Amino acid sequence: MKILVFIKQVPETDEVRLDPKTGILNRNSVPSILNPYDTHAVEAALQLKETHGGSVHVVSMGPPQATAVLKEALAMGCDEAYLLSDRAFGGADSLATGYVLAKAAEKIGGYDLLLFGKCAVDAETAQTGPITAELLDLPQVTLVDELACADGWATCRRDLGNQFQTVKVKLPALIAVTGQINRPRYPRPARIRIINSLPLTVWSAEDLSCDPERIGA
Repeated sequence: MKILVFIKQVPETDEVRLDPKTGILNRNSVPSILNPYDTHAVEAALQLKETHGGSVHVVSMGPPQATAVLKEALAMGCDEAYLLSDRAFGGADSLATGYVLAKAAEKIGGYDLLLFGKCAVDAETAQTGPITAELLDLPQVTLVDELACADGWATCRRDLGNQFQTVKVKLPALIAVTGQINRPRYPRPARIRIINSLPLTVWSAEDLSCDPERIGA
């Protein structure tokens, strides 16, 4: 299986304020971490790789410092990392972000499964995954707390709060997972030691052939 996992670097604290002029989150001087829900998406991908073989490719859109969360995912066991970084991406809402992520998925190509965390804890819109699926014309399943793949299909259990729903979806598909799906592993010391030798690709808006009218603010 070729699995793409989309992750985000988010502020470590809720003490984040909006810039009064731009209305954009002011992240200056606030420590950043890998979005907690995304760690579960990475873990789900790694477990599928261990069961079925293949590779896990992790993707993040952000400034150069977002390299830190990509390296964390590589240390957990992902095979390749892609940073989508360009000043033209700045100020993107979920629609513009989904567009860039979809362009990256198209450029990587050959995927069987796209994985997202349920939402990013800084905005909690839970829109970016579904938007990406729609732009790629992929079936999507959200709120997944159990996942199994076999014979080109994914069987997902969805946690709807007061009940569960089981859905079977043909691959390739996009799946967004909850924090209940697994317990993420810690980065492995052996991987940490070789992290700088693992593949990390940086793509700009031009590299992705993005329409400038569909990116950024």
